[in-house]
Amino acid sequence: MADRDTGLSGAAGRYALAILELAGDKNQLDPVARDLRGLLAAIEESEDLRRLIRSPLFTRAQQSKVMASILEKSGAEDLTRRFVMVVAENRRLFVLPGIIKAYLAELSRRRGELTAEVTSAAPLSEAQHAALVEAIRSKHGGKVQVEVDIDRSLIGGLIVKIGSRMIDSSLRSKLQRLQLAMKGVG
Repeated sequence: MADRDTGLSGAAGRYALAILELAGDKNQLDPVARDLRGLLAAIEESEDLRRLIRSPLFTRAQQSKVMASILEKSGAEDLTRRFVMVVAENRRLFVLPGIIKAYLAELSRRRGELTAEVTSAAPLSEAQHAALVEAIRSKHGGKVQVEVDIDRSLIGGLIVKIGSRMIDSSLRSKLQRLQLAMKGVG
């Protein structure tokens, strides 16, 4: 069950805690995390897969068959496959991205890791990534996990989100603020 200490609630939180406890009992926290990251990436990349997990028009059997195929081709651990099949059987695949994010966040929290969600206009070089990790580590301490997304509409700069705090240094936001300031002058 989700409890007040973890901050996990709702269906996604309950499922995330369940797989976290199972993976911990079987000493498979990292392999399951790897499988779930891969599955989340597949969901985010494929409109068809997002439609499959969200739409009630697909039968339980259709959803289960597709998910089983994806997990088999990716070489997912047996525990991960069985867990996703339970989620599919319970007709909760639409919650799967939330479950995965909750699992990864709770795993990081338990390990004392800090996760920073970074949105960049272009891919970061190795040096930029290392500098970003070091800057976050020096400010917040501890281990730092950086998840980078690319959003070309930012034009330049970064948006860094750590927990509930967000730092937006994107060129897009600066231009929007400038535009608002200019409207106030005229």
